[in-house]
Amino acid sequence: MLVTDTPATAVDATLRALLADVLGLGEDRAAALTADSGLFGELPEFDSMAVATVLTEMEDRLGILIDDDEVDGEIFETYGHLLAFSVRKVAGE
Repeated sequence: MLVTDTPATAVDATLRALLADVLGLGEDRAAALTADSGLFGELPEFDSMAVATVLTEMEDRLGILIDDDEVDGEIFETYGHLLAFSVRKVAGE
């Protein structure tokens, strides 16, 4: 079965690579993240200092702009929330 590269899967791959790089998770840990995987407060690597770096890298790698008023704690609760936010931003929403 051939899986085509949809915008959502491209964002997912980019986001996993970003987290692997920025947080030093490595490819295996990043690949193992599920929609319910906790991020901020769950991953020791994902601390308040990492949030700013992750947001900056998201803007650079995904070609998006994130306004300060769009950022709240819910975005970083789980990988699923972060991915959904990223997909919406890439889609221009």
